Amino acid sequence: MSATLTTFIGMFMKLGVVALIFNEVRGAVLALPVLYAMYHSGGSLMAIWLGLCSLAGIALSVVVPIFAAKKLERFAQAKLAPAVAH
Repeated sequence: MSATLTTFIGMFMKLGVVALIFNEVRGAVLALPVLYAMYHSGGSLMAIWLGLCSLAGIALSVVVPIFAAKKLERFAQAKLAPAVAH
């Protein structure tokens, strides 16, 4: 039973890594129009402020899942280590 659970969690983690890679690509795709609009606005302070706020939101949507995945992996390792040792 423990081996099946470990295999399932391993596959789940690999799927999570693939999802994180797609999330990184999505962040880059979302950031390009913001940077393009900032360039074409002529660099006004309002455009720069709105662009930075948009980029910060995109960055949070990309970075937060990475931290959550690391926490989940540590939690899974802590819970599985005692079960595998028995």
